[in-house]
Amino acid sequence: MRNLLTRSLWLAPLGLSLVFVGGVLAWVRSNESDEQEQQRQTLISDALSTEAQLRDRIDDEQLHLRQLATALAGQVPSDAVLAAHPEVNAGLRRLWQSVTWLDARNRVLAEVPEEAEAAHPDDGLSLHLTARVAPDGVLVVRYAPSLLLKRGVPWWLARKYDVQLVDSADQVIASNTDSPMRAAQGQRPSYRVALTGPLRASPLTQVTLTDAALELTLRDPATNGVRPLAWVLVAGFLPLIAVASWLIRRQMRQVERAEVSGRTEAAWRRAMEDSALVALRARDFDGRLLYVNRTFCDMVGLAADQLVGLLPPMPYWPPDALAEVAERNRRNLAGQAPREGYEARWRHSSGRMLDVMVFESPLVDAGGRQIGWMGSIIDITERKRLEERERRQVETLAHNARLTMLGEVASTLAHELNQPLTAIASYNAGIANSLAKLGVQDDLVLGALKRLGQQAEHAGRIVARIREFLTRREPRHEPCDLHDVITAAIDLLKRDCRRRGVTLDVILAPGVPPVLADAVLIEQVVINLVRNAADALQARDGGRRIVVSSRVAGDFVRVDVQDNGPGLAGRRVDQLCAPFYSTKADGMGMGLAICRSIVEAHQGVLDAGEAPGGGALFSFSLPLERETVHA
Repeated sequence: MRNLLTRSLWLAPLGLSLVFVGGVLAWVRSNESDEQEQQRQTLISDALSTEAQLRDRIDDEQLHLRQLATALAGQVPSDAVLAAHPEVNAGLRRLWQSVTWLDARNRVLAEVPEEAEAAHPDDGLSLHLTARVAPDGVLVVRYAPSLLLKRGVPWWLARKYDVQLVDSADQVIASNTDSPMRAAQGQRPSYRVALTGPLRASPLTQVTLTDAALELTLRDPATNGVRPLAWVLVAGFLPLIAVASWLIRRQMRQVERAEVSGRTEAAWRRAMEDSALVALRARDFDGRLLYVNRTFCDMVGLAADQLVGLLPPMPYWPPDALAEVAERNRRNLAGQAPREGYEARWRHSSGRMLDVMVFESPLVDAGGRQIGWMGSIIDITERKRLEERERRQVETLAHNARLTMLGEVASTLAHELNQPLTAIASYNAGIANSLAKLGVQDDLVLGALKRLGQQAEHAGRIVARIREFLTRREPRHEPCDLHDVITAAIDLLKRDCRRRGVTLDVILAPGVPPVLADAVLIEQVVINLVRNAADALQARDGGRRIVVSSRVAGDFVRVDVQDNGPGLAGRRVDQLCAPFYSTKADGMGMGLAICRSIVEAHQGVLDAGEAPGGGALFSFSLPLERETVHA
């Protein structure tokens, strides 16, 4: 049944053509009816408009006659009086045939023009208008209805219609044509409207034409030329469509054979393309996707029906690099793609990023004309991942080598600096003893020497601890008061901070238990963090402030160093503490790395983040002494 329906599709154009022909004929019929109805409505409108204009013209003439009667009241009736009156002359020029002045017994007192019957030969029925003249006279105006039609009907209506006054017996009272033909009028569209108000035919007997009507007859009815033309077109169209249906039937058979061959070839091609490991895509010169294979769909995580027909930007482009990818796509469509291919980053529908290698070549149709570009895409994400891993391993080895060398240099420097520091301490003690023997009591000099000795001893302890840290790899853990360590570090930095215009505030929590730590190394951590904060504040114009605070958090005591400088600019603590990474132009990039190593060697944590009020916040935590925790 389905095959039969398919084979009979060639009859569809013929059937549709027959339906179309029927529709055209129905439209012609409907159009003819609409035109006739529109013509009838126009005729009715014009008839009513003409009747109103004639009635207004009669009313206007009646008004002029009344004004004449008012003007003649009390005058002696005579032909000269009537002839001299301007209203009479104007009326005769307009419509009036004669003006007669009668007395109470209907005797003629005056008449203009004289011998009106002779001056105006009878050309049909005459109608009259009357008006009372004080005290007992009557003015009678005679006018011809045919003249009323000629002068009262607009010229464009007179050219379009035959206008007639008829009575109930269908007799013509007046017409705007010289020889009206009632027989011919019956075959043309016409409309008759009754005249409102009486038309007085005799002024003496008061005879009125109460059944008079105004009739408009269309002179040249519009001929409908659509129907003959439609029949001619239908007569020529049906044979042509029959021949076309036969040609379509033959063409459909040829197409059916070609489709079978094409489907077989397409199935072979689809099977080969889907089995390929290389993603394929075809695009036109506008970048619209014309074809993608299964490997391409799997690569971007979208189905073929979601991709074919899309124009740039593509859904697999990274959202954060749309402008760059769009510019490169424009160059590629212009034929500027590298022949050796290019690398690109795409985005899987799941959000996963992948690296691909794209090769573009011209897409040529069967006629040898280029219609777009054919792309071959290879997923190189795993290869890039292996290359990145290898690069990181090389960098790690290089960092380890540099750290080993730095450790050796630091150990050598610590050994070499130990003797000068010992000599400085010895010379300082010798000078102090000599001044004491000489009886010098200068407190400023003695205080300076005392501080010099303390600094030399402190430097010696730092060098000794560094040597121990680099050789034994373990700091000297001893119970110590963390607040004393912080206070000692702050005392060393107060003068330098004051010189830089930095306010240094210390807020230490009371009753903090002792911690098990190397006081010298922890002091170096505090000094390094405060110095970094002071260096960062140099970019601030004024209001430079550093706050060092401590608090107990469970089994740990936490120390915070907060400043109101520019902050970390989105950098994380892992990046800041990386070896040889520094934000300073002359920095070695080892300060925070050493601080992190010292804190982690004490089983603590070094952290960094943005301060709540702006600036940077560095903090480290150290475990409390176990006996104190258990107590």
